[in-house]
Amino acid sequence: MAAALAVTDMHTGGEPVRIITGGWPDVPGATILDKRAHAMAQQDHLRRQLMWEPRGHFDMYGVLPVKPSVPGAVLGVLFMHNAGWSTMCGHATIALGRWCIDQGMVAISAPVTRFVIECPCGPVAVSVAIEDGRPGAVAFESVPAFAAALDQTVEIDWPGGERFSARYDLAYGGAFYAVADAAQFGLAFGRDPAARFIDTAARVTDALRASAAISHPDDPRLGFLYGTILTDGHDAWSPEPTRNICVFAERQVDRSPTGSGVTARLALMHARGLIRPGQQRIFESVTGSRFTGEIAALERNAAGETIIARVSGRAHYTGKAEFIVEEDDPLRGGFLVR
Repeated sequence: MAAALAVTDMHTGGEPVRIITGGWPDVPGATILDKRAHAMAQQDHLRRQLMWEPRGHFDMYGVLPVKPSVPGAVLGVLFMHNAGWSTMCGHATIALGRWCIDQGMVAISAPVTRFVIECPCGPVAVSVAIEDGRPGAVAFESVPAFAAALDQTVEIDWPGGERFSARYDLAYGGAFYAVADAAQFGLAFGRDPAARFIDTAARVTDALRASAAISHPDDPRLGFLYGTILTDGHDAWSPEPTRNICVFAERQVDRSPTGSGVTARLALMHARGLIRPGQQRIFESVTGSRFTGEIAALERNAAGETIIARVSGRAHYTGKAEFIVEEDDPLRGGFLVR
């Protein structure tokens, strides 16, 4: 029998966060991206065992804490999902903010405890509000985020064999997303089922992955399309929430508003002059859960003008488990049915 894998399960806005707390072998690498590359090449079978059925499910999301490679970081983290390994995950970072304090990795300092988590996209500053001596709302400040392309079109396959010219923007928020107004596809939040949003977003993602070259100025390993975000089109600043659904990896749907997606949307709003630094915006997901986002700072680097986004939300515990894999189990490697 293989070594047991211990996990703590949480959720942020309904999106699962499975934190691996024991049983995973060491992940070597000089940098966090090197560690990610090693895990992808040598340890992906463990990801499948924990993310896929029968221990996980199609929309499971996981976090592997590793030793940080930058000074000052409390820990490094690798993010995993149904199809592989991501470079940034805001909802998981929010959960980790609470978890790090609860694990005693960070000493509580009221009213706000601050520390750094090293993500594959770079170091991320985390601040945790202390409420009655316990961690409460968690905020993170993103890596430099930017609008990569505005007012683009891509031809997508449409049901019935037709072709449709979809309008989208491309933005980076720790991962690259295509962002498109759902109304152009005849979709409305609160009216149409999630399955239609998922199918449409996946068509956009598939078309762009097949046709668009995406690059990041810092590291080629950051240059890939993570998914597509469909929005309600309410991009101008307003005190009212704006809704979106993020479909990432291989048709995996985020139950939360998507932290790195909120970051990407803020970068696009800034590029269009629709929001100013310090203006808070509320982002709502398909579960009704909400993140608050704002532009914390502006920077200029190799990507041009970039923003630092501050995104906040809350995470909750759902359980702990210890998973085993029996060698004579014909389904020991995991599987997906959908």
